[in-house]
Amino acid sequence: MKTKSTVLIAMMIALIIALGFIPGIPLGFIPVPIILQNMGIMLAGALLGPKRGFLAVLIFLLLVALGLPVLSGGHGNIAVFIGPSAGYLLAYPFAAFFIGLFTEKLDNSPFLVEFICIWLIGFLFIDAMGAIGLTIQSHLPLDKSLLSNLVFIPGDTIKVLIVTFIHRRFKNNPLLQV
Repeated sequence: MKTKSTVLIAMMIALIIALGFIPGIPLGFIPVPIILQNMGIMLAGALLGPKRGFLAVLIFLLLVALGLPVLSGGHGNIAVFIGPSAGYLLAYPFAAFFIGLFTEKLDNSPFLVEFICIWLIGFLFIDAMGAIGLTIQSHLPLDKSLLSNLVFIPGDTIKVLIVTFIHRRFKNNPLLQV
């Protein structure tokens, strides 16, 4: 791996961690807060591409598993991978990979196409996997877990909009090319 790739991956991990310092908004009816950190996951895929985005998020999750308090709210240990957020966390590297893959393939597509693509993966995929994890961990019926994720739609849509704007602004930046 080239030095430039290593630096870009490290910078993206730092961004994801920094977004975790912004406190989440707890919800009373599900044990998963509204956070900004998933925006960093989407940015990893969009800006770094599928392989480097996947790797950045995987290393971030390794830091979480090792006990570093880098998740929103200062959480971090192996136990979060069997808690209410497990499905979301396990979806993160795959979301980064697929966002990277689709943004590469749809390089010259209109804004709306790119937005919808990132929204489908960055919101629907992550939240569907999160609902499955929530169902397994909390013994909620899947339909109730899926319905509880509806609260994330407005905020996640805004995050996807921001990610799409950032990606379109920086996708041809020579600093991101390896």
